[in-house]
Amino acid sequence: MTGLVGEGGPGLDRDDLAADPVTQWHRWYTDAQEGGVYQPEAAALATVDERGRPDVRYVLARGVDERGVRFFTDERSAKAAHLAGTPYAAMAFGWLELHRQVRLRGRVERVPADEADAYFASRPRGSQLGAWASHQSAVIPEREVLDRQVAEVEARFAGQAVPRPPYWGGYRLVPEVAEFWQGRTHRLHDRFRYRRDGDAWIIERLSP
Repeated sequence: MTGLVGEGGPGLDRDDLAADPVTQWHRWYTDAQEGGVYQPEAAALATVDERGRPDVRYVLARGVDERGVRFFTDERSAKAAHLAGTPYAAMAFGWLELHRQVRLRGRVERVPADEADAYFASRPRGSQLGAWASHQSAVIPEREVLDRQVAEVEARFAGQAVPRPPYWGGYRLVPEVAEFWQGRTHRLHDRFRYRRDGDAWIIERLSP
């Protein structure tokens, strides 16, 4: 599907959909890339704290397959603490230039160490050093503190590969429910929900 119509998109029919949400996600992700969407891998990740209060932030999806959506973070961060207490989350991709969004909900599991090692090794060196220098979510008095920590880490790993910090790893959101939303004129949007039923997916049209 290409092109936009009025305040919405070209519409979404049941016959347009893949049998599973991962294949459908990749179709729309390709459309987003080709449509010039800025950072189409960015997704809002919602978690809850120990009091059940929601929190949300953007993360980057680093691998989407039949197992789920993979992302990485400092395991000392607020989101990691939330997931340790309640290993369930919701995620939303917003490809607004195409009048589309994808919503996911499900449990979250840890990514094996070898996967985290492989992804960390693929990151730019500056990002690798930053993972060592920054204690994510911790309070610091001023920017200069972070700058000093970066300089110390640069000196520590000068002339050598930067290993993955022991407190840095990956998570995978395993969808139990996925919704594909296509904007239409007059706010009469097309919405389809994939709902897991054992090893199969049930697809249902939702009212806008």
